Amino acid sequence: MSSSPQEQNQNQEQNQEPNQEPNQEQTEERKTGETEKGNEQKEEKAEEKKEEKKEHNEKKKEEESWQDCIYNRRTGEFLGRTAGSWGLILLFYLVFYGFLAGMFTLTMWVMLQTLDENVPRYQDRVANPGLVIRPHAAEISFNRSDPANYNQYIQQLHNLLEHYNDSLQERNDLCLVGEYTEQDDEQVKKVCQFKRSTLQQCSGLPDSSFGYAEGKPCIIVKMNRVIGLKPGGDPYINCTAKRDSPLQMQYFPFEGRLDKMFFPYYGKNGHSDYVQPLVAVKLLLTKEDYNVEQTVECKVEGSDMRNDDERDKFLGRVTFRVKVSE
Repeated sequence: MSSSPQEQNQNQEQNQEPNQEPNQEQTEERKTGETEKGNEQKEEKAEEKKEEKKEHNEKKKEEESWQDCIYNRRTGEFLGRTAGSWGLILLFYLVFYGFLAGMFTLTMWVMLQTLDENVPRYQDRVANPGLVIRPHAAEISFNRSDPANYNQYIQQLHNLLEHYNDSLQERNDLCLVGEYTEQDDEQVKKVCQFKRSTLQQCSGLPDSSFGYAEGKPCIIVKMNRVIGLKPGGDPYINCTAKRDSPLQMQYFPFEGRLDKMFFPYYGKNGHSDYVQPLVAVKLLLTKEDYNVEQTVECKVEGSDMRNDDERDKFLGRVTFRVKVSE
């Protein structure tokens, strides 16, 4: 049987209704998905803003905490302390270091009261003096026919003996020969005369070249100053040449004596004008001695002063070399 037109229309409408329902559901799902995506994006943006704000706040807090370390405006603290706290700590250290300074000053004052400004408290290490020579040279070498060769040597001798000029020494005291000049209780120490003319041929007065022009040079020997030294016996300087045959020499003063009247020495402050006794040695070289190096050793002898210590070559003795050429 054939169906009527109405039935056919009803069937078509029924077939279309199921197709329409899925389309609506898809549309709603899309809308929901888009809404969810939008919400997620909003949430992400909100979270990013929160993180940025958090970072900003942290940076701000760090800046504020760094500034607060130096000066805190809320509490008025500077470097972690209030003005009152700084005042107390400064007062404490002022009193503390003031006390230490006072103790140090008191200790130094007490120690200085035990010292003598003229005499060292301990001087046992320099009980025996050394010897030195002028000209100041370990090797004296020159050509006697050329003054330029030895001018430096005679100039040193003139400079040394300027302080021993007779005109200056006459202002000093005449002391007892062979006796110590002890003046421990004297405020002003007297100075014994040692005139330049005492050195005679080696004084530079009769011969301004000190014998260098004639090839017979003068060497001046002096003993280092030691405060309070009183050499025993009768000290004198003795020089010997280290060779097979003896070398002829002349001594000024006679026999190279170091008179006791120049001892003891009371130091630079108490004995400021003190003059040391000198001994001049004139080497009487012959033509056979020219162009040959002569080694000479001078020692302090005739007293209790040491002159044989192998550890100290200058204790009580001195060695030098002389070479004269024509």
